[in-house]
Amino acid sequence: MRDLSLHILDLAQNSVRAGASLVEISLLADPDADRLTVTLRDDGCGMPPDLLARVTSPFTTTRTTRGIGLGIPLFQENAELAGGGVRIVSEVGRGTTVTGDFGLRHVDRPPLGDIAGTVITLVVTTPLTPDYVLCLATGERRYTFDTREMRAALVTVGLDAPEVVAWMRESLREGIAEALPGLAAEVDVTRL
Repeated sequence: MRDLSLHILDLAQNSVRAGASLVEISLLADPDADRLTVTLRDDGCGMPPDLLARVTSPFTTTRTTRGIGLGIPLFQENAELAGGGVRIVSEVGRGTTVTGDFGLRHVDRPPLGDIAGTVITLVVTTPLTPDYVLCLATGERRYTFDTREMRAALVTVGLDAPEVVAWMRESLREGIAEALPGLAAEVDVTRL
């Protein structure tokens, strides 16, 4: 995959298929340590130990329509190429956490990509469930986007309403630029 937003989209779609009611996505940049950590945590069905042991193989998938699952193996490959790695923790009935560490300034780290577009795609294509929380941080700069808060405020309007989508796009654009200033330049936020 050409950018991190596409990896996040793929991992979040796995969470949706796993029946998650909450998907938490975080991107934490640490310029001093030269690290970018991408974490996706869900409360879905989780994986049994035998599947967890094989999940980084491209020939492991839970889909019945095809025998290849490339999302996690490609995420792992990109993390390793960028001087990092992937950790996966999962417990049946409790959920799964996938964490990818990347060299922040490593030449082989995929660019950030369209994080705002990814989050909007997830919310609009699954407007009722799950809820999504996006946390972005660089040092003291932080931004949080939480659909649970939006649902509480928008009792009579759905998250897929055009005016809500426009507001989300603007909020995400501003939040990404504020919390990840060095990474925001990797995507043309003016087109979001």
